Amino acid sequence: MDASPDSVAQVAVAAHSSIESVLGVMIPIIAIVMGIGMGIIGMWLDYRKKREIFELHHKERMAAIEKGVDVAALPPELFQGKRHGRLPSDYLRRGLVWGFIGVGVTVAMRLENESGAWYGLIPLAVGVANLIMFLYQRRQPSEVSTPDPSLR
Repeated sequence: MDASPDSVAQVAVAAHSSIESVLGVMIPIIAIVMGIGMGIIGMWLDYRKKREIFELHHKERMAAIEKGVDVAALPPELFQGKRHGRLPSDYLRRGLVWGFIGVGVTVAMRLENESGAWYGLIPLAVGVANLIMFLYQRRQPSEVSTPDPSLR
């Protein structure tokens, strides 16, 4: 029942390569499942928060009706969800981040004498586009949204 050192080494190498192949397949699957799962959990938590706010508002309204007191309407921001537009500062931040990432990738790849250093210009172009959008948004007059009185 003595195993030769060569056969033990072959079994160890085979087991090691099978673990690597399993991990190589499982890592992308886990990443996709976790990414989708985090999105679903985020949507569910947002739904639950809004439902609880509506339930509390309903209870408050019912108690006020019993007492004969008028209750203010729900804020319209609750119905809008996430904000629809981006602020100019959002474009500035995103433009600077993408621009510096592009410059960093390009410089690092050029210093390593990589032939694909030009691919660093892609995030740089995204950064420049965001900076242009920042300049455009900053020159536009700001729109102040007034609450719609018909929502009361």
